Parts: sequence; structure tokens; C-alpha cells
Amino acid sequence: MIPDLAYPMLLGLKWMDPEWLLDQFGQEMFWISLAIIFIECGLLFPILPGDSLLFSVGLFIHRAGAGEAGIDVNIALACVLLATAAFLGNVTGYEIGRFLGPKIYQRRGRFLKQEYFTKTEQFFDKHGAKALVLGRFVPIVRTFITLVAGVGKMNRRHFFLWSLVGAVLWAVGITLLGYFLGGIEFLQDNIEAALLLIVAISVLPMVIEWWRHRRAAAAAPAEETDAA
Repeated sequence: MIPDLAYPMLLGLKWMDPEWLLDQFGQEMFWISLAIIFIECGLLFPILPGDSLLFSVGLFIHRAGAGEAGIDVNIALACVLLATAAFLGNVTGYEIGRFLGPKIYQRRGRFLKQEYFTKTEQFFDKHGAKALVLGRFVPIVRTFITLVAGVGKMNRRHFFLWSLVGAVLWAVGITLLGYFLGGIEFLQDNIEAALLLIVAISVLPMVIEWWRHRRAAAAAPAEETDAA
């Protein structure tokens, strides 16, 4: 189980600990994982542990193949279903954005914050259609990028193509990473360390973007002074 020290990173919620889910639900954890991936990618709930969950599913499948307690699902089938859940989640988010339009930006809630929309729009403007692929690997952006695409009425065929590419690279890539690294005994014995590493890597793009923004903001006054 992830120790208490790690819980602040996971909002202190035990159900966000993949080991806890496995202990509580056994084989059913896989189907719960599909639901979580779908919700994170489509229903505007950005705090779910998508990256660490995919990695854990792959690791648990490898564990079951070795005769230990894990998830007894064919890895190829698991990858297909997880990628499908991610893609369908994206389509749902896109259709919500397309249906509600720009007025959704005015809504406020625990997980609907203007800063999320602003950062996601900036990310989308910077990367264009590729944002649907790159955004998969950035927490929060992953949840809101499809909504922004829907609000902007991005061409459906174009959206479906890039969204599918992103879903496959993200869901299949991270699941297989967990599966193949599952043979490393250290990771099996120290899964909490592996999950914390996944969380750290997933937030790294956000940290880099924050640092670049702060650096640019600090440089702006100096440039204005020189110009004067």
C-alpha cells in the first residue's frame, strides 16, 4: 500500500491507490480502472490517477502471469480496452464542449476552474491538433483538452483521428511500460516508489511550463526598462 507520506500527492484518498483497489476488488479492479480512465478523459474530473493507474494495471497483469495476486487479463486485450475507454472518454468530453459551447467556461465548481480552461486553451493554441496527443501526458490538460476542442467546434473527423492516436499512445504505452517493468523485483516489492515516480514524471511538464512562464514574466519588466 502507498504509505501515509504519499497520500498528500494523491489527495489523501485510498481509492486512488491502485494497490488498495486491487486488495478491495480483486479481478474487478480492471473494470473499475476502465471506468476511471473514461471519467478522467471525458467527464471533467481531472484529479483521477490515470498515469499511475495504467502503469499499475500493466504491472498487476504481469504479476498474475507469474502466479501471484494480480489481474488475470490478457495484456493485448487490456491495452485495447483501456485505449478504447480513453478514446470514448475523449469523444464524450468533445461532445459536451460542442453542445454547451463557450458558456461552459463561465461555470464554476470544485473541478471547473477558469485557470484550467485558460491553461488548456493556451496549450491547444500552441500545439494545434497535436495537443490532443501531447495533452494526454499532461494532467488536467488531459481532461480539458477535448472539451476545448469541442467548444471550438474542431472538425470531428480530425478530432477523432488525433484523439485516437493520443489514446493509443497514452493508454497502451504506459500500460505496457508497467507490464514489462513488472519483471523487476524491486518494483514489485516497492510499488509505492514506482507510483510516486510516475506521478512526479506526469507533473513534470506542468512544472516546466510554470517555470518558463515565471521566467518570461520576470524578463518582461527588464525588456520594458531597456526599451524605455
